[in-house]
Amino acid sequence: MTGIGNALLDVIIRDHDDLHQRLDLTKGIMTLVDLERAASIYAAMGPTIQMSGGSVANSIAGVAALGGTAGFIGKVSDDEFGDVFAHDMRSLGVELDLAIAPSQVIATGRCHVFVSNDAQRTMATYLGASNQLEGDDVREDLVARSEILYIEGYLFDLPPSKEAIRRLVAKAHEHETLVALSLSDTFCVERHYDDFLDLVTNDVDVLLANEGEALALFRTPDLGGAFAAIDDLGILGVVTTGPRGAEVSTMQGVVHVPAAEVDHVVDQNGAGDLFASGFLYGLAIGADPVEAAQLGSLCAGEVITHLGARPEADLEELAVNAGLL
Repeated sequence: MTGIGNALLDVIIRDHDDLHQRLDLTKGIMTLVDLERAASIYAAMGPTIQMSGGSVANSIAGVAALGGTAGFIGKVSDDEFGDVFAHDMRSLGVELDLAIAPSQVIATGRCHVFVSNDAQRTMATYLGASNQLEGDDVREDLVARSEILYIEGYLFDLPPSKEAIRRLVAKAHEHETLVALSLSDTFCVERHYDDFLDLVTNDVDVLLANEGEALALFRTPDLGGAFAAIDDLGILGVVTTGPRGAEVSTMQGVVHVPAAEVDHVVDQNGAGDLFASGFLYGLAIGADPVEAAQLGSLCAGEVITHLGARPEADLEELAVNAGLL
């Protein structure tokens, strides 16, 4: 499985002292910042946990943790943050196709994450090189060797990235690789409504969304309407609904898959991304959609029990013990 997405370095702290307030960040919200503001936030954070991030990069790391063969396409700068991102992903066993931008032109993207005691995350994101991916930056052989191409909706913010995605989608169709799309967030759907609807109508085989994103794309007040539209398109859809779990389309209709039970939620960061890991990896190895969603639920349940969007337990072992692998 190969993903294409924003290559961001996650810079994480526990926000015991409400530092986000002193930095004028709104709790629970992601704020886009420029490089100067990112540098000042980073300087104020003190000791941090740093790991490769970005929504689809998180999902690809989860696939590798499940024992899958995984690749990632993105763009970083030739700076320290880019080096950390690349080293971290490679250490997980992910094959990389990273375009490298000159550091004197633009810096590696990063996401400063403040995790509060109630498990909410406040984020200040500098996109940097991550959303500067261009058509000529991508290597198409990764997609040709993959069961699934997973696309991050956030990449539609700039026209060059759209061209890179279109090239990879064409290569996926050529090699009978399934195309999966993450809608990323509701505001992303609103910004790129026509592009997303065209992509879902003509090129996507698997759609992943949360409830708000699905309702926004199909302009319907309830999930029944969203799944009716998904059924009309003839694609596979899964919609996550937070602590309620997920709804997944099947030949027999929509099936509810409950969320995994956990003792305590520490950090919600990465829950949707790791759900995608399990769901897509399950499909890639031949699981039916409900079984794949159950694997996704297990992965999401593990990642919310600790800080950061990377699994700490052995996901493959957990899945085997649960009878899902």
